[in-house]
Amino acid sequence: MEHPVTTATVELRHFVHDDLPQIRQTLLDVHADAYANDMTEFDERFPWFVDHWGGNAGFACVIGYDGGEPVGFAYGAPATPGREWWREHVNDPPADDSTFSLSELMVRPKWRKTGTAERLHAALLEDRPEALAVLLVDPNHPKVQTLYEAWGYRKVGNRQPFPDSPNFAVMLHGLPA
Repeated sequence: MEHPVTTATVELRHFVHDDLPQIRQTLLDVHADAYANDMTEFDERFPWFVDHWGGNAGFACVIGYDGGEPVGFAYGAPATPGREWWREHVNDPPADDSTFSLSELMVRPKWRKTGTAERLHAALLEDRPEALAVLLVDPNHPKVQTLYEAWGYRKVGNRQPFPDSPNFAVMLHGLPA
């Protein structure tokens, strides 16, 4: 029986747009392991998403390492003002509507249920200047949505950004000032 991994040994490292060439393959490898038994045609386009998000000058990424082994990551970028995913679902937006779009949070199977995802999420958002964070959650993963709700997100609507993508739950969180 495999013993759960503790997060005490997971080192978190921060990366930015200019680091993408050095971390791109790591992101792809973690994704391949995380979705090894559940890869959809939509998931197979992940390299495009890495390049799309990583191409944003404000791209931010945190990768967790256990020894030298990557165990998970979280990344995103600031939303374009006025074009945020959540805007169409909220009647009365806050005065400060600056938004960080969390694109991916992924942990390899061996490190799931160890607190690693929460640490990656917190490290990615802890020093962000934006007032809000937004993300999309696949409705086929209700436990993931419940986890985000426990972290302070709330569902504000649904969005299907691509014809072959799920009709994601749009979740919004007010970041601490």
